[in-house]
Parts: sequence; C-alpha cells; structure tokens
Amino acid sequence: MSRHWPVRAAAPLVLALLLVSGLAGCRDEPAEPTRIRIATGSPTAVYHAFGQSLAAVLNRELPGVRAEVVVTAASAQNVRLVGSGAAELGFTQADVLPPREPEHPSVLAVARVYDDLLHLVTRAGGPIRTLADLRGHRVSVGADGSGTEITATRLLKVAQLDGGRIRQEHLGLDDSMTALRDGRIDAFFFSGGLPVRGVADLAQRTSLRIVDLGEWTESLRRGYGQVYVTRDIPRTMYQAEPVSTVANPNYLIVRADLPAALVRDVTRLLMERRAELAAAHPAAGRMSPRSAIVTTPLPLHPGAAQWYRAAKP
Repeated sequence: MSRHWPVRAAAPLVLALLLVSGLAGCRDEPAEPTRIRIATGSPTAVYHAFGQSLAAVLNRELPGVRAEVVVTAASAQNVRLVGSGAAELGFTQADVLPPREPEHPSVLAVARVYDDLLHLVTRAGGPIRTLADLRGHRVSVGADGSGTEITATRLLKVAQLDGGRIRQEHLGLDDSMTALRDGRIDAFFFSGGLPVRGVADLAQRTSLRIVDLGEWTESLRRGYGQVYVTRDIPRTMYQAEPVSTVANPNYLIVRADLPAALVRDVTRLLMERRAELAAAHPAAGRMSPRSAIVTTPLPLHPGAAQWYRAAKP
C-alpha cells in the first residue's frame, strides 16, 4: 500500500529545496580577469624584455590582472594599438608623438622610462664610416611603423640623404641583423636602450662598427623639436669604437580610459620594482620617480599623477 505525503507536511520541504536551489543560482560567478596587453617590439629588443618583466610583476602582484606582451613593430604601431584600445600599455619614443597635446587624448603617459639611442650598425671592415658614406648603399631604416623608421627618416632628410640617395630597406631588428650578416644590406638603423641585446649578440659573431651620429643632434632639434639629445655608446656595449649618437626619451603609455586605481597600481609597481625590471634589461634600472614625470608633450594619466604626488619625487 503506497503512502502519500500530506500536502501540508511536504510544503516546508519543497520550500527549503527551492531556497537552496535559488541560493546556489545566486552565487557570484568568478570575475573575468582584467586584461593588460603591453605593446612592445621585436623579441630581441629592449621594449620586449622590459615588457615581459613588467607583465610578470603585474601578474604576480595584482590579483585579478592578466598581463601579456604583444610583439609589434614598436613605437608608432604601439601608439596606434593603445590609442585604438587594442592594447592597454605600450612603449614609444617621444618623437613619435604629436608635438602638441591633443584636446581629447586617447593615450596618456605612465612614465618616462629611459632614453633610446639611434644605432647605425655596419661591418667593421666595410666602407661606411660616416653618415655621408651611406650614399648609394643598401640600408635598412627600420620596420614600417617603428620609431626607428621615424628617427632614421628624419636624420636622412636633414643630412640630404633622402630622395633615393640610398637604397632603403624596411626591416625590423632581427631581419636587419640577418641581412647584414648575409651581405644583403650594408648597414642598418635601430633605436633602442643600451645595450640592444640583438646588436650585442651580433657583435659576438661579427666585427661591427657603430657609426658616430652625434653631430646631427642639433640639426634634428632645429627641424623636428627639442626632444633629441646626444648620448654616448661606450666601447663596452658592443666591443666597438666608442661613439656619440642621437637619442630621445622613451615613454610607457596607457589608454586614457583605464581606471585611475589600476594605473596608480601599475605606476607604483613600475617604480617600486625597478631592481627586478633592471635584471631583465639594464635600461629599466635608469628610471626614477623624479625623471619619470617629465613626459612632454603627453600628460600623465590621473592614476599615475596620483601616485607621483603621494610619492613626492
């Protein structure tokens, strides 16, 4: 004989089951991690090494953040990626930026991080000893969309070596090194912080000459603005004769619409973990809060400005 639960007795049990089911359905789903894509450059250049180390710091110390590096052609492409929202952070040379602050910027600054030095690299036994010696030779001026391309193109113009006076190739650092080693080009330009790991590696296998470009700094300043300065490349960098060359500041930039609290944390870790970042590349160790705030013509992101004001550099 089957038993039938009274409706009155069953009601509390049904209600309890419904409540448990409802509570289970109301539990918060795990939040999606905040994605931070860092636009860098060639895998053998400074931007990439710096970016990888910064990504590791952010992933370790900011819960809920997933940082990753993006290989790019470098500065000009990085500005486009950050400005369009395809990346959250990126590195760029100052001379890639517009000379005046835009009214509604899509990109802001986190910090001035170090100086990029323009390298003109050729074989030690070759005929190229000065910039003028490039005339008629095959020269890589950097990848399309790179800061190297912008600086090198400006330099060739002020030196009156544009307009087909050299045979230009547009190669990134890795391809430039291979082409020089194989004899397919006679020299290449690359702009990066000291030391550029790819150039240092090439110098271990091939005797190199770094061409002195220091005399052209003032011409570039007159033609394109005051961001350019003269810096030295010592013999110890690449086991080549010491030279001076054209340099310009390098910035870490950020999407303007990122939350201030997140950018404040990024700025804090960038400054507080300088020793760790410098282990990935010495250029990172040259940062300081005092120099980091000088990002003309780009204003600091409000979150970055908050951290610097609190730190009182």
